Amino acid sequence: MSGGVDSAVAAARAVEAGHDVTGVHLALSRAGGTLRSGSRGCCTIEDAMDARRASDMLGIPFYVWDFSERFRDDVIDDFISEYQAGRTPNPCMRCNEKIKFAALLERALELGFDAVCTGHYANLVSTETGLELHRAADDAKDQSYVLGVLTAEQLAHTYFPLGSTPSKALVRAEAAERGLSVAQKPDSHDICFIPDGDTRGWLADKVGAADGEILDQSGAVVGSHEGAHAFTVGQRRGLKLGVPAADGKPRFVLEVRPVSNTVVVGPKEALAIAEISGERYSWAGAAPLAPDFECHVQIRAHSEPVLAQASVSDAGVRVVPSVPLDGVAPGQTAVLYLGTRVLGQFTIDTTVSAVPATA
Repeated sequence: MSGGVDSAVAAARAVEAGHDVTGVHLALSRAGGTLRSGSRGCCTIEDAMDARRASDMLGIPFYVWDFSERFRDDVIDDFISEYQAGRTPNPCMRCNEKIKFAALLERALELGFDAVCTGHYANLVSTETGLELHRAADDAKDQSYVLGVLTAEQLAHTYFPLGSTPSKALVRAEAAERGLSVAQKPDSHDICFIPDGDTRGWLADKVGAADGEILDQSGAVVGSHEGAHAFTVGQRRGLKLGVPAADGKPRFVLEVRPVSNTVVVGPKEALAIAEISGERYSWAGAAPLAPDFECHVQIRAHSEPVLAQASVSDAGVRVVPSVPLDGVAPGQTAVLYLGTRVLGQFTIDTTVSAVPATA
């Protein structure tokens, strides 16, 4: 129970369905007295108190489990090392993979519980080949993308009571009817362990900042920066280029090179990606029957899925979209869908531009 409206209503529905429910709040911050600021962050002391109040209202036991050490090792340290390598990680994916449906589920099973129930918006469908993970009924709130890291074994011990709810407004209305004080609590956003939203400043403090050069595609110096870790592929703002483009058009970050501490910029067209691939992948349920298959690929939590051809080999997963993807950065997660079903995911290691290097 995060302390938000979704997990509170999910718990209420689980109780109503006749399950023996215990509320658990995860303490993930190393600073125990962390306070909430508006709708930024999560897992603060106020959130723990909101979760306790909701549990008391529902008449269920409530515990706080300290996973701060594992969260630091598996999520925060991974986030830092990925940026140091010039990649753009998704900490929410790592948290679901390593904490909520690994560490939490492992402890729950050890204690004799059958499943972890969360307020995520996604659906589980039972088929002859096993459980399948599907998109939620509400496209605007669908969270199947960030759940793409779940395995068949994890899905077998997971429960998503909100997946078939048509809208978040209905969840809030239900919370109000149940007398839950979090009914109108704002949604959390941004990276939970950077509650002020200043990712650049946070990274500078963790990894240090060193001045470097900003180059164009020809290798010419067009500006300078105070740390390559502060940039990500597709970024336009904050470049402060000293040399304007010949055509006068804006330039975007095309590549981050941590070894040389340089950033490469170029025209928007150069962000078009014709192919992505990665070695680290997993399937959310049964694996595809053939090594080559048609699917849809989604590279961000709320981006539009794109029709694609995928292939799996000893080298990993390779995906060729029907139309170029825009601004893909190594380190992002690509989630593969078949209709509403989540097939699986992989971490993007390499990209192939749709624009020749000489363009």
